[in-house]
Amino acid sequence: MKLDSFRQELATPRTSLQLCVVGIISGVCAALLIILFRLTIDWMQSFFLLESNEFGDLSPNFRFFMPIVGALLILVIAYLTGFKYYRMGIPFVIHRVKHFFGDIPIPTSINQFFGGAIALASGFSVGREGPSVHLGAAGSTFFGKWFKLPENSIRILSGCGIAAGISASFNTPFAAVIFVMEVVFREYKIHIFIPVMLAAACGSVLTRIVFGETQELSFIQFNEFSRWIYLYLVIFGISLGCIASLFNHSLMHVMQKFSQISMVYRLLLAGVLTGVIGFILPEALGAHFHSAHQLFDQNMNIYLVIAVLCAKFILTIAAIGLGVPGGIMGPVFVIGMLSGALLCTPLGLFVDDTSNLTGSFSLLGMAGLMTAVVHAPLAALSAVMELSYSPELILPAILVVVPAYITSTQFLGNRSIFIRQLDFQKLPYTTSPITESLEKTGVLAVMHKNFKLVSSEDTQPISEFKNDESIKLLQKTEDDSHPFSLLEYDRGIDDEAARLILTPVQGVKFQSTLAEVYKLLENKRTGAVYIYADTIDNIIGIVTWETLRNYLHKARY
Repeated sequence: MKLDSFRQELATPRTSLQLCVVGIISGVCAALLIILFRLTIDWMQSFFLLESNEFGDLSPNFRFFMPIVGALLILVIAYLTGFKYYRMGIPFVIHRVKHFFGDIPIPTSINQFFGGAIALASGFSVGREGPSVHLGAAGSTFFGKWFKLPENSIRILSGCGIAAGISASFNTPFAAVIFVMEVVFREYKIHIFIPVMLAAACGSVLTRIVFGETQELSFIQFNEFSRWIYLYLVIFGISLGCIASLFNHSLMHVMQKFSQISMVYRLLLAGVLTGVIGFILPEALGAHFHSAHQLFDQNMNIYLVIAVLCAKFILTIAAIGLGVPGGIMGPVFVIGMLSGALLCTPLGLFVDDTSNLTGSFSLLGMAGLMTAVVHAPLAALSAVMELSYSPELILPAILVVVPAYITSTQFLGNRSIFIRQLDFQKLPYTTSPITESLEKTGVLAVMHKNFKLVSSEDTQPISEFKNDESIKLLQKTEDDSHPFSLLEYDRGIDDEAARLILTPVQGVKFQSTLAEVYKLLENKRTGAVYIYADTIDNIIGIVTWETLRNYLHKARY
């Protein structure tokens, strides 16, 4: 009985203690899964690396074969789980959140965990945020399905899991919350915001316990610069918008050109290309920040930076475009760092020493490029700020983010890479305003519990409820497609001449939202839907069209 009350509270779209509790639990589940994922990557690399992601310590031949072997292992995992479940990453999660309340198929999560770990361990230019989002959503929604919570709350749990996953992966709780709201849900609602924040905090606490307090970009110092350089930031942002558009167009071109080729050949091609470039240029392997920073930390060799930037650009497009499991934002951050360092060099014509500006512009480059690629300016800004412990970069970052975004979208026609991937994969990600509104509320929150189940022979009991409109009557029928009918009295003008009307009704599970009820009633705009628990005979309530209409017309702040 207590669990029923718990579910009923979760069915209502408002901030509650119950929602906060499940947000914390789902955040812990997701964070533990991501921590296990990170430890798995470190464990894999411990067999051939003295220090994680230091691919330059390997011999050239090992660097060549390492990604090829990685591609073969990814194919083995995909074969064991079924190639039809080889769908993963942030675009897939957005689709599942929008149309399946965040429900993530378990085989795709297995593919993402092991395939993503192998890809990251073997030097492919992919990020770990893709697996973090996927696994975080999977871990949290599994908890919701296990306890049969309302579907509207399971969707919130998926956001909690995503926030906890990103926070546990990068130790950036604030950026994780903004990412969920800006990219996944694309809305800001306080009853969603609170549990997502709690989940992100849980992810950050747990990852700090396991991996320590250090942020991944804490070694980059943001140095203040002269105000006249702010004018150059506009040009800097425009340049990043152009780079982002080139990146998105190139990635989609590769995906379209190779879409008809077998996944086996695509992954092997990605492995060979990564191996060849890794053989020549080990700095281009992986998508970690520290190796990129080493390129311009001291006595920056501009030609080496250009070479690594071009190689990283190619390897990222090849890996993501050919289907290697992993995220896109990690390598985009690295490309942004390198681009920022290179675009800083023209200032050498006006100042004597630009070495103090390199770190600052590399951080600004990350924020600007991620904004233009993903179309998430707040998430990009907050992520770079948290990763570097540099709140003072907010003002100059805004001057970079805005022109980068406008140049990319308005002048170059570039859309978010996630949206373009969803369109290419023909995965729906939009819903109508009415459906979106109704999906926020579960049927348990508004259903009529005051009903009576009668049989066709009970004529006397039926007549007893003739004058009591507060009680809804359901009658059992012999029609298997519509096993129940709603009984109503149509009094017309003369109350004495009331006649009994039987309207066939359909049922939905107690976990459903009002959107499912609306789909069943929208054509006739009358009638009702019964709510059942475990079986269709176990009816627990009724939702009428009148109730649904009143809910839609209810004024909200």
